Amino acid sequence: MTAAPERVHDYPFNRPEGLDLAPAYRAARTSPGMIRVQLPFGEPAWLATRYEDARFVLGDRRFSRAEAAEHDEPRVQYHRGSGGILAMDPPDHTRLRVLVASAFTVRRVERLRPRVREIAEELIADMRAGGTTADLVDSFALPLPVRVICELLGVPARDQHLFREWSDGLLSTAALTAEEFSRNDQELSAYMAGLVAQRREEPADDLMSALIAARADNVDRLTERELVELCVGVLVAGHETTATQIPNFAHVLLSQPDRFAELRADPDLIPAAVEELMRFVPLGATSAFARYATEDVQVGEVVVRKGEAVLAAIGSANHDETRFPDADQLRFDRGGTGHLGFGHGAHHCLGAALARVELQEALRALLALPGLREAGQPEWKTQMLVRGPRKMPVTWEAQ
Repeated sequence: MTAAPERVHDYPFNRPEGLDLAPAYRAARTSPGMIRVQLPFGEPAWLATRYEDARFVLGDRRFSRAEAAEHDEPRVQYHRGSGGILAMDPPDHTRLRVLVASAFTVRRVERLRPRVREIAEELIADMRAGGTTADLVDSFALPLPVRVICELLGVPARDQHLFREWSDGLLSTAALTAEEFSRNDQELSAYMAGLVAQRREEPADDLMSALIAARADNVDRLTERELVELCVGVLVAGHETTATQIPNFAHVLLSQPDRFAELRADPDLIPAAVEELMRFVPLGATSAFARYATEDVQVGEVVVRKGEAVLAAIGSANHDETRFPDADQLRFDRGGTGHLGFGHGAHHCLGAALARVELQEALRALLALPGLREAGQPEWKTQMLVRGPRKMPVTWEAQ
């Protein structure tokens, strides 16, 4: 008897408007093994929705990111980006990662905390000076991480409006044609190449100058293209997700006023709140960055054959009830949760320490706005890889 073919589910599951996790993820977690999914473009893939399966796939070296270049990678965009460091495996990935890692150690990032707090407080002061209403995204959530990463990397903050356009283009799922996407990518790379040339003539105490010096010391260690791509990657990744999570966190907290009141009463809970919100908020509209099996690998109840793709559903894994009791409840008393909000394995988020500081200081600054509440429904991003408000009107009490 011939076995019935494996059902292939249309993917992604999440709606772009809002932050709810689609019910299909719960159904997948309670079914045996992983499920097969088909994205709008590329070949089918296995979808790891349970915590243990997702963590295993992200951490096991038998799953390769670099192999995606040899396949029609499952994706929601028609176009395919170069990928840069995110499309590499060790040792190439390690070679580039170590060049940047020293700028993002916990110790070095903690030295940046006073400056991050200063920027956050300045932005809040500007909001209050303008009245009692503002768009939280444009007034606070976007400029905070942009100013921080610009100062760290060595990029003029006056160009932040350009970053938003370019970042939106790189993370767009359908808003740009292939030609528009390519032009957007080329414009950002050309902009960064110009800054690299300027820094080469006028070095400063910033990450870009350090990367230029590393290339000068050993050209084999870092090509010129890799140098530009690293700077682009640091700039985009260094602000986009944090700028999205700040209003996401605010939206969740303002929707659960008891939790927000809990933070007001005890600001020492802020670090725990950030970890819990990272777990609780399913940022991705979809799962991306497929891993390809380089040999047959057993993942839970499924044998992934060599050459097959697996996608890790981070948002679903972070709501796995077998790992996180009361997973759909926002609780600040979980302690070390081991969430996958910053990824896992070789591609664990390089800027996780910086993101934590920025998110903690953002929440701390928002607590200073008395009676903070939403002043209408957010305007949600659509056709993007990440979910969050594009505009989020808020209001507060005058004092």
